[in-house]
Amino acid sequence: MENGVVTSPVEEDPEDGGSTPLIPTTPGLRRRLTRRIAYKPAKYKDDDEFIGFATLPDQVHRKAVRRGFDFTLMVVGESGLGKSTLINSLFLTEMYKDRTVPPVLDMVNRTVAIEKKQLEIEEKGVRVKLTIVDTPGYNDAINAENSHTAIVDYVDQQFQQYYSDEIGLNRRNIVDNRVHCCLYFISPYGHGLKPADIAVMKKLHNKVNIVPLIAKSDMLTKPEQKRLKQRIIEEIDNNDIQIYEFPDCDSDEDDDFKQQDKELKAAVPFAVVGCNTVVEAGGKKIRGRAYPWGIVEVDNPTHCDFVRLRQMLISTHMQDLKDVTADVHYENFRASYIQGSMAEQQRERSKLKRDSKPNYDEIANADKLLEQKDAEIQRMQEMLAKMQEQLGQQQGQVNGKV
Repeated sequence: MENGVVTSPVEEDPEDGGSTPLIPTTPGLRRRLTRRIAYKPAKYKDDDEFIGFATLPDQVHRKAVRRGFDFTLMVVGESGLGKSTLINSLFLTEMYKDRTVPPVLDMVNRTVAIEKKQLEIEEKGVRVKLTIVDTPGYNDAINAENSHTAIVDYVDQQFQQYYSDEIGLNRRNIVDNRVHCCLYFISPYGHGLKPADIAVMKKLHNKVNIVPLIAKSDMLTKPEQKRLKQRIIEEIDNNDIQIYEFPDCDSDEDDDFKQQDKELKAAVPFAVVGCNTVVEAGGKKIRGRAYPWGIVEVDNPTHCDFVRLRQMLISTHMQDLKDVTADVHYENFRASYIQGSMAEQQRERSKLKRDSKPNYDEIANADKLLEQKDAEIQRMQEMLAKMQEQLGQQQGQVNGKV
């Protein structure tokens, strides 16, 4: 014992081949230093030291695959532009088996409806819960001035629902139904964007990622497609419409990926053709449309931009669309909603203050009434004094006569 501290003796450690000192301990407490371990790093290619955090991407990948992915796609466009066919072509499914085309008379006063269809797609162990939001009736009625109202309200409702879930008690199982992408179908029959297209895009571009498409592009020749694309891009720029902007490639990406990204950016707006029928040409079965003058192959990049659209939407930019929705559009909604709530609370507080303020006019009237009452009481007192004085004089005269 030294200075009241018990010093433990040295212990022999057979694994170390030597001795390991024991730390000084207080009486009744015996602790030992961490044992020395001979570390022999494993042999790797470059004989570099290996810590282990390089496996983090694999851990994130396994967790994400086990949880699955959610993606919500909205399609907006006039009836007859092939929206349903394109969606079926993109996801190789029949989502609109029972759909019937309404008669022309019913479309005169038709209002915009919101239809949701959900399906789960699994590919190589990866599950995606896909939600398709269709907008039948858009711009079909004679007066289509308010066609955008139902669409904008639906997008805001999903933001509101997500915000309510986010500030609620159960935040672990939040379902993300926010609209991550809007495929906006543009008619190939016109000479660019219609006034209704510009108005709706302006209402939506701060709320959702807009990807413009030229529907039924097989109706146009290659020069016509090129001119129409240029015209649409010019009108979008002139009207300050913000469509989905592709992210820049990292500097360390390979040349093939950079070239692919360059082609995707140059293809906007995508000139697409949708088709689920299989035709035979040159001894091969291909998916396309047969015409008297030839066959339009849906999956041929020289015929249309269908492959580029599918590549952008599913293979390369699906996660970025979700990130932009969460980091930009939802945050804008959240900030605006909080500011609106604070302004509403401030207005309510101001109203309560106004209601609780004393009414100075009523107070002034009450003071005036009190003054009048005081003056009347004073006059009555003066009259009473005079009457008492007169009674005293009369009493004195009576006494003098007696």
